[in-house]
Amino acid sequence: MCRLLCVRSAGPPFALSDHLVALARIAETSKEYQGHGWGCAWIEAGKWHTYHNIRPIWEDDLSRFGDATVLLAHARSAFRDEGICVENNMPFFDGEYVFIFNGELRGVRIREQGRIGAEKIFNYVKRFDHGDMLLGLNKAVDVIAKRSRYVRALNFIMSSSESIYVATQFGEDPDYFQLYRCSEPGFDIVCSQQYTACSAWRPIDNGTVLRL
Repeated sequence: MCRLLCVRSAGPPFALSDHLVALARIAETSKEYQGHGWGCAWIEAGKWHTYHNIRPIWEDDLSRFGDATVLLAHARSAFRDEGICVENNMPFFDGEYVFIFNGELRGVRIREQGRIGAEKIFNYVKRFDHGDMLLGLNKAVDVIAKRSRYVRALNFIMSSSESIYVATQFGEDPDYFQLYRCSEPGFDIVCSQQYTACSAWRPIDNGTVLRL
């Protein structure tokens, strides 16, 4: 399954390449192949920008990226090696929310539009927003879990220009599916794996839905 990264600064913009290089190392050395393309979205001057590439992240020129205050990045491991095209690479962006996903749901019984499962999950969870997105996402994750025969993992990060939400739930292999958070004054990172940009990493408890 995929690798996720989210970085947010409440202060000065940070260099995107510093964190993307770290994600590239994580993806390249992962025990599961993470080379089915990658993508990122970032906020620069108050506006979302996106980038997608079908090549593995570790083969891309990450020095092309400048500075930003928010970053979401995703290295893809396609389910059953299917649907490998740049249009299926995350982040997905609907004009308001950016979404990245890592997981596998077996026997899931929900109906939603989307080219791949991750896009269907993105569209489905937004249905539960009735003015309180955090409450809605808690309900959405609960419904998805109940309508799935087995949740191997259901990890996602969703961000507007104002708020970032993280959900993590997994039924096996915590060494692989655990998400980690490093929170310092004015700076937050969530990632599939710890890296040297921060020394105060903590695991996010299984079954958590939170707003950063």
